[in-house]
Amino acid sequence: MREHTLRNTAAGLAAAALFVAGTGCTSGEDEKDRQDSAVPCRQGTYAWSGIEREQKLTGLADPIRLKTKTDSVSVDLNPLRGVSYQPHMTSTAPGVRAADAIKALGRHLKTAVPLADPSEPAVPSEVGERFEAHTGHLQGAYYAWTYVDLVEADFTYTCRGGGAEPVKGHVLTWEMTGSGFLTCGDPLDVGDFASTGAAERTAARKLCPTDSPAAKTA
Repeated sequence: MREHTLRNTAAGLAAAALFVAGTGCTSGEDEKDRQDSAVPCRQGTYAWSGIEREQKLTGLADPIRLKTKTDSVSVDLNPLRGVSYQPHMTSTAPGVRAADAIKALGRHLKTAVPLADPSEPAVPSEVGERFEAHTGHLQGAYYAWTYVDLVEADFTYTCRGGGAEPVKGHVLTWEMTGSGFLTCGDPLDVGDFASTGAAERTAARKLCPTDSPAAKTA
């Protein structure tokens, strides 16, 4: 059985293009507004490049060994020490807001719901919680884990109308978190060898007996 807690899903990558971001250019802003906006214009376009998706392991249960048949199992999902992924942005110019850039990236990727912004937890909520599986007839070796699907990309922000140097930067955020629970007695599916199965493969190698089908195919 596989159980996932999804934050959101992406509709897929579109070709790199320019996307309008934020509110309109203004000419009568007060001094505070001008100070809050160190970019040359509040309305501009983002050009994206180097978009990468990578799944990372964020937590593991202890190895699960069930000597007799049982209908359910309950385990703690322990966070990996020192592992956290806070959405953030680095930029060559002050005043470019990470939240705006992340929203623009979400629009570019056509995600179903917004990508995680800087105010969201660095460690997904499943980590540090108790995981329960009720599948019936459980016996043998099992493994459970949590993961986060990261998204990062480079951008160039250009003010509409020109007159200012384009701003370059890099964004890191995440689009989905989840947890999984599987038996070590089954080999990993072929699809799990894609980048989206990276956390599952790592968990199988760490938690399953070395001679088990899951560990051998991880």
